[in-house]
Amino acid sequence: MKPGSRHFALSLALTLLFYYSPAQQKTFTRQDTLRGSIGPARNWWDVLRYDITVHPDYYSKTIRGITKINFKVKKSGNEKMQIDLQYPMQIDSFYLDGKKRFNKSDIMSDFENKNHFINAGSLKAGSIHTITLFFSGKPREAVRPPWDGGWIWRRDKMGSPWMSVACQGLGSSVWFPCKDHQSDEPDNGASLSIIVPDTLIAIANGRLKEKKTTGQLSTYTWEVKNPINNYNIIPYIGKYVNWTETYNGEKGKLDCSYWVLDYELERAKKQFETNVKPMLKAFEHWFGPYPFYEDGFKMVQSPHLGMEHQSAIAYGNDFQNGYRGTDLSGSGWGLKWDFIIIHEAGHEWFGNNITTNDIADMWVHESFTNYSETLFTDYYYGKEAGNDYCIGTRKNIQNDIPIIGPYGVNQEGSGDMYYKGGNMLHTIRYAIGNDEKFRQILRGLNKDFYHQTVNGRQIEEYISRKSGIDFSKVFDQYLRTTRIPVLEYKISGNKLLYRWTNCVKGFNLKIKTTDGKWLHPSEQWKEMKAVDNFSVDRNFYINTKKVE
Repeated sequence: MKPGSRHFALSLALTLLFYYSPAQQKTFTRQDTLRGSIGPARNWWDVLRYDITVHPDYYSKTIRGITKINFKVKKSGNEKMQIDLQYPMQIDSFYLDGKKRFNKSDIMSDFENKNHFINAGSLKAGSIHTITLFFSGKPREAVRPPWDGGWIWRRDKMGSPWMSVACQGLGSSVWFPCKDHQSDEPDNGASLSIIVPDTLIAIANGRLKEKKTTGQLSTYTWEVKNPINNYNIIPYIGKYVNWTETYNGEKGKLDCSYWVLDYELERAKKQFETNVKPMLKAFEHWFGPYPFYEDGFKMVQSPHLGMEHQSAIAYGNDFQNGYRGTDLSGSGWGLKWDFIIIHEAGHEWFGNNITTNDIADMWVHESFTNYSETLFTDYYYGKEAGNDYCIGTRKNIQNDIPIIGPYGVNQEGSGDMYYKGGNMLHTIRYAIGNDEKFRQILRGLNKDFYHQTVNGRQIEEYISRKSGIDFSKVFDQYLRTTRIPVLEYKISGNKLLYRWTNCVKGFNLKIKTTDGKWLHPSEQWKEMKAVDNFSVDRNFYINTKKVE
């Protein structure tokens, strides 16, 4: 998530317009294709595990480290191996299966050193190998994290060093060498070892496996057992304190761990106590069991607003309700809960459990997670409160470019994947007309695509199949065009005529009137008995227009 992608404030809206609008004008390069597609130097090997070590130097803003990639050969006959690492970071040397050390002269770098090609030799299909990469450099510094990504070098309010990384979209190759593509998550998990001065604490995803102190340096090794997105593997370094609790969830006892700056402990305890367990209860109801019981649930105070880092969620909302104290819906309901806790935790199900192969389909992450805010509100404050919240967010929709971006070039579509995507799902929910069926679809998605990477079409087809309603044209309308369908209607004698316009060919969304009647409009005029004050249920994200 890039939190709050469509804000109420004009200044923020203009800023975000800068980030999202160029997608329709960008000229894509070979570098974009290398980064965003599974080409011949990527398609023959599958990542099984990452083991990363990083040693940051706060004062020089440099890092050095080691990435071990355990991988399986899917097909033989391919010698060139693409390793991603963005300039000005560099690969200093590497081992293959620990047998031979290769130096820089053995690495073919391409396109400003964002991609490196290693001659791995001819490896047998089905065989398993480990490449160990030594890297160093001054990674890109984040200017406005999390929207502008990179390594974050900050000081807390007491003047102590505070470091982390935010790199969604930009990619984890901004700081460590990897196969930087969402479609290939490490099947057997990952570890991150962080070397820091012994006056600081280092935190990462999953569970603390080991802490070693040598002299004035401490090494913290954290590990996840489950597959994980590369951009979710993140260090947090600072003057942290910790407390834990247990949540009795659908799969048993879930370990919950919280890490905040030492001087924020009391504020944090109060805010997390009133938000985290209620969130888990609501989301397990709607989506099914939390997907990472083995790795635990963790929130870490971060030097930026927030991000969905798997089992180590970044939190920077200043321990207040709303989005930085504001309700993005304008309905009032968004001030009842902490936006960053609710939204970023929702990504554990949509984004981390279910991950898209291509970021062009990021609507699967963001639309469902945006809608999780509505479902949380619905669960605790009632259905009409949830409706008010969702409908209130429509003012943030831009309809600038399609929600789905171009495939194969590491490019997202419109930021409308948040609010428009959420309202699309709200519309589908009301078109299904059965909340329990809708809930079972959401739970089914997380069960049937458990720990998987998917294409957006798979999610679309699943919803149509499980609901028994063909929503293919509805998805085409809201995801692939910027047009909002218009229901035209007119009165002729004692008849009311109606039809769809401003829509894709074959658009077939059924809708409900405010007096409870179901209509099945098409692009041709249909008729019904005229009624006084004809109107459509507000929960359908459409426009209506009376014509003569």
